Amino acid sequence: MTQMPTYAAASAAGASVADLSLPQAETGRVRDFIELLKPRVMTLVVFSGVAGLVLAPRGIGFDAGDLHPFLALVAVACIAIGAGASGAINMWYEQDIDAVMNRTKRRPLPEGRVEPSEALSFGVVLTFLSVGLMGLALNWLAAGLLAFASFFYVFIYTIWLKRSTPQNIVIGGAAGAFPPMIGWAAATGHVSLPSVMLFMLIFLWTPPHFWALALFRNEDYKKAGVPMLPVVAGERATKRQMLFYTFILTPFALAPYFLHVAGLFYLCAATVLQGLFILSALRVWYDDTHKYAKIMFGYSIFYLFALFTFMMLDKVH
Repeated sequence: MTQMPTYAAASAAGASVADLSLPQAETGRVRDFIELLKPRVMTLVVFSGVAGLVLAPRGIGFDAGDLHPFLALVAVACIAIGAGASGAINMWYEQDIDAVMNRTKRRPLPEGRVEPSEALSFGVVLTFLSVGLMGLALNWLAAGLLAFASFFYVFIYTIWLKRSTPQNIVIGGAAGAFPPMIGWAAATGHVSLPSVMLFMLIFLWTPPHFWALALFRNEDYKKAGVPMLPVVAGERATKRQMLFYTFILTPFALAPYFLHVAGLFYLCAATVLQGLFILSALRVWYDDTHKYAKIMFGYSIFYLFALFTFMMLDKVH
């Protein structure tokens, strides 16, 4: 008789623990699905998309003819969801690679926290949702560009190029260069030379940015059998290519001023930022360790954020 209350208390306590653990498990599941969206990568994608919206002739604002802030928010959400959806499909397809690499082995799929079929369905549904909403709320040109960017990232880069050629990031980098063009199209309904320039800026920035990472993650890519340039051609050839792309990036970094997208303040800031980017590539060239490759990788992210920030601050129309 004396044990009955003890059992009852234990059962009640067990129920309480179960009640407490259920929300924790659900929170963990939500966190896993958010991780599938590659939120850190998405940050730069969203920011460059916002830049396209702001820099477009009919940018974000309350004046007549401007894109309403609510519609701008919808456009940004669509760009973010579309980019995240592509990231989820990428993780589904590359789960075997991710399981081998130190940088990615803690992702939800290699650790079994999300089923592969769930990740694929999640990515596909969000892709259609983002494209459909962009078309209905903004315009179908922006929706078409968003759809093409997703197609390019999933099929051209992830499935075809990444495992077949050391030029994977050169060609595949186009997928990440679309957001400012999508933002521009969402605001204006068309694509023009300045938006193409913004595309080219990110397109040419991507190889030195990503190869800096590949230099100090070389062993990871070797283990995974991914033919990144340092694995196939060696570090010297990779550094040479980094220098080449960093130099040819220069006119595109300065072009917003000459295309009347941004003013003199931007030109001065971009000249300094580009000079430091070239200096970073030169330091990598003369460095026998991976110290300056890590520094250049970090600086390259700051560089692109800073360029778009100064463009938006110094918008001329």
